[in-house]
Amino acid sequence: MREVYFIKQNKEKWLGIEQVIQGKIKKNPDDLSSLYINLINDLSFAQTYYPKSNTTVYLNHLSAQIFQKIYKTKRIEENRLLYFFKTEVPLLVYQYRRYLMYAFLFFILFTLMGVLSAIYDKNFANIILGEGYVNETIENIKKGNAVGVYQSGSTWGSTIGLIFNNIGVGAKLYAYGIFAGVGTLYALLSNSIMLGSFQYFFYDYGALKDSARGIWLHGVFEIFAMVVEAMCGLILGASILFPKTFSRFNSFKIGFKDSFKIFLSTVPFTVCAGIIEGYVTRHALKMPLILNLIIIFGSLAIIGFYYFVYPSIVNKKLNNQINDTIL
Repeated sequence: MREVYFIKQNKEKWLGIEQVIQGKIKKNPDDLSSLYINLINDLSFAQTYYPKSNTTVYLNHLSAQIFQKIYKTKRIEENRLLYFFKTEVPLLVYQYRRYLMYAFLFFILFTLMGVLSAIYDKNFANIILGEGYVNETIENIKKGNAVGVYQSGSTWGSTIGLIFNNIGVGAKLYAYGIFAGVGTLYALLSNSIMLGSFQYFFYDYGALKDSARGIWLHGVFEIFAMVVEAMCGLILGASILFPKTFSRFNSFKIGFKDSFKIFLSTVPFTVCAGIIEGYVTRHALKMPLILNLIIIFGSLAIIGFYYFVYPSIVNKKLNNQINDTIL
């Protein structure tokens, strides 16, 4: 059978399955299983006769989505929250993984811009961070206490304030994506330039090591989550700019739904960052260096694994289940 005829023969059925996935058409579990089996037959046929075709790629993606819907229906009764973090978010992160790469590339570029600006303009840190903060930090560095600014206020009061502030920053990074992603890039630019100039400021005063011991205790979770939140904003913007086969409004609804779920997954990390900053960072220079390193690299391992490694593991498991069904 020629591929064009194969597509023409099944196009309406596939579009109907897309509507089921989007939630426009409701199906009971038995009907979902029938749709899945029917789609798997089409995928098997396409893999045999059109192995390198976009049709095969499309059907494989559609099969994965309908399988997720079936799996979700079965699992939701066990523990909805566990399923959300264990399966749903990782699969979405894998699906949109290129946006995570884009967000990190922009973050690195913008941070380097902050470093270079601070190198060539000695007053840049004062402009970005504020005269009061800079002067206070300089005095703390002279006293041998580079992270002294984190020691003010009560632990619980600081923690609550920091958590809400960080969630607010993340929400802006995400929500500004509605301006075709440009708003997200602007917010990421502002925060990244601040980070770059902030770190160079400590380097310029010979206190980079001490500042890193304190700042990155909470900074790993906080900054990594910020980049993921920027990823969500880019997804939102792309859903508006590039609707593909969907109407622009339907594409936006899908993009919003998927990106918001990924955004929600960053909240626990943001909360942890606030707790660490409020309770632990103030003691950074008093604790053994090895303990600093354990917390910093342990945090990096946890959040890096969840967003970079684990999504591939979950996706591979899903594909194996689909292949087993085909066979």
